[in-house]
Amino acid sequence: MGKRILVTGGLGFIGSHTVVELQNEGFEVVIVDNLSNSSEKVLEGITAITGKEPAFEKFDLRDKEKVQEFFQKYDDVNGVIHFAASKAVGESVELPLLYYENNLGVLTYMLQELTKKGAANFIFSSSCTVYGQADVMPITESAPVKAAESPYGNTKQVGEEIIRDTCKVNPQLNAIALRYFNPIGAHPSVEIGELPLGVPQNLVPFITQTGIGMREQLSVFGDDYPTPDGTCIRDYIHVVDLAKAHVAALQRLVDEKNDSNYEVFNLGTGTGSSVLEVIQSFERVSGEKLNYRIAPRREGDVIQAYADTKKANEVLGWSAKSTLDDAMKSAWEWEKKVRS
Repeated sequence: MGKRILVTGGLGFIGSHTVVELQNEGFEVVIVDNLSNSSEKVLEGITAITGKEPAFEKFDLRDKEKVQEFFQKYDDVNGVIHFAASKAVGESVELPLLYYENNLGVLTYMLQELTKKGAANFIFSSSCTVYGQADVMPITESAPVKAAESPYGNTKQVGEEIIRDTCKVNPQLNAIALRYFNPIGAHPSVEIGELPLGVPQNLVPFITQTGIGMREQLSVFGDDYPTPDGTCIRDYIHVVDLAKAHVAALQRLVDEKNDSNYEVFNLGTGTGSSVLEVIQSFERVSGEKLNYRIAPRREGDVIQAYADTKKANEVLGWSAKSTLDDAMKSAWEWEKKVRS
């Protein structure tokens, strides 16, 4: 197996951090990104950290002909880490067909090209949303996949099914689906980080933007949940830890250590933190008092979700190293740099 890897959506938040870790491990990376939710400037950040500029092709993966042309041009690519997808839950409810086209059509094109190659490796960016409101905490990989709460969540469930079905009839295709919990933070160099376009959909960038004065106030949606402080609980993982897990998963396939040609791993810290605990962490590391208010519950929010990470720890030999405070501090340093 060669070392040239395609990273789709490689200029996005998780993608860019994963490109850094791949290059640090000696992989040759080519990025495809249409810049719909990222910036070409991220290439400069990746290069500043690693000392090497990855190859970059700008096009929309929904263009099937361009996908075919890409694989002809880069015929030595036999590993793909697939991040490119639309990811806002609320928007997916308003624009379901966009989400199905972008998240499932593109996935299909990728797999069609890889199955032409014979042996190939595929890492899929999945999500803990596939579990819905799980019955038992922490959540293991064997927890039932529940009916999706949104078209976005559904694309992750159906995406996994498409990969599993494809692997069944293509024994030379090896795939791993990584079910992320909640990635936060930024690279310690502060060269790359999370760059949400418009109003952030995620808690941590909204906190840091409020802390720096870009947003007037943070709304905490609900304080009457059955949790210790009444706010929702999630498993927040430092994006660099998450990126390293992708390298570990890819290396498992390259080294042919996988037990079957389709595997699933949860990626989190194994610890749940409430919204108020995340705010307190921000206030600790920044020295700023955050302006927030308690608002009504938001439709579709699960009460709590945190990972059982035993399988990833033992099988991938990977574990999250950073604390919530570490991740929040890096997110705050990144926010200050972006706004300076």
